[in-house]
Amino acid sequence: MVFEPPRRLVRALGETAPAGDDWLARLPETAERAVARRELSVERVQVPGGRSSLVVLVRRADRTPAVLKLAPGRARPESERAALAHWAGRGAVQLLESDAEDSADGALLLERLHPDVSVRSLPEAKALLEAAGTLRRLWVEPPDGHAFETVAERTGRQAEAMRAGAPAAPETAPLVDAALTARAELLAAPPEHRLLHGTFRQSKVLAAERMHWLAVGPDPVVGECAFDLARLVRDRVEDLIANPSGASTTRRRIKRLAESLEVDQDRLRGWTLFRAVESGARALRVGRTKDAELLLEFAGWL
Repeated sequence: MVFEPPRRLVRALGETAPAGDDWLARLPETAERAVARRELSVERVQVPGGRSSLVVLVRRADRTPAVLKLAPGRARPESERAALAHWAGRGAVQLLESDAEDSADGALLLERLHPDVSVRSLPEAKALLEAAGTLRRLWVEPPDGHAFETVAERTGRQAEAMRAGAPAAPETAPLVDAALTARAELLAAPPEHRLLHGTFRQSKVLAAERMHWLAVGPDPVVGECAFDLARLVRDRVEDLIANPSGASTTRRRIKRLAESLEVDQDRLRGWTLFRAVESGARALRVGRTKDAELLLEFAGWL
């Protein structure tokens, strides 16, 4: 089989690839080796797939269904492996390989969920409820001696990029300043340190057999729960912006999510602001102007 990367993956990785990176060019050969090494039979490549990995629906030698996921090193697949191993299927997709030797090629062999059915397919109120319940199960103590990035470290890199890009987009300066101020205040006294999904949203929660819904695609980080919940607040941002009552809906969403997951409402609002501005500034840097406008308008409501 020819492992043709989906256009969505090619476009997304093309925006972030460092000079000289040839991971996409090597991907078909890498996928072939990973499949042969595990004695898998291929059904199909998942399309449109993700923005940072190739997802292949496969069957193992005993014919049980599985998923093979391949991602470049900058997507931190080993961090994802470590988090999935620690969760051990509680709230997240099950890792099917745990031996260090099995991970030598950076691929992940995962439990097969229903890749075309996410909680985003549910009505909005039900989707938020199911997503929040899934996220709660992931918030556990990180393992002793973990090597996961912290919220302070990750947002520190992001803050540097925001400052560096500010001169090129002076119209965003007030929001960038507000986001950086919020980050500094939030990091001064974090209320807890938990293992977080890191990139949680409705499309990251898929229908499953052993549980109704399970999370996939973490970019794990250790820090406070409000940081993880903040990305969920702006789910379906296009619908929020198009709705005349979008700003009030967003405020109600923050209140409802904070109360249901016992997270401080002001801290959730602060991290929602930072993450929306960071995403908007990053979209501007890579030329996704429409996405940037939506995200920055949303941030202005906070």
